[in-house]
Amino acid sequence: MKDALLPQTGFVRQADLVGTRARPATRTKKARPATKGILPVSAPTLWRMIRDGRFPKPVKLSPGVSAFRVEDVRNWMESQGREAT
Repeated sequence: MKDALLPQTGFVRQADLVGTRARPATRTKKARPATKGILPVSAPTLWRMIRDGRFPKPVKLSPGVSAFRVEDVRNWMESQGREAT
């Protein structure tokens, strides 16, 4: 999702913002490669920033599913001097 793939509107999940770690295959799950997010922070840092009011809070879409409004993320990126692509 790096460098161009924020949608114009809608929602993005945490993994889109901070990426994911690689996961080796197990008996019941396939291996998953690491992905890069669009922000240069880890998931714990993102949640610390949210808690401290330095990043927009996610929206609860359903039980167990939270996402961030793209417009809020773009506005935050622009306020930080980052290009919101």
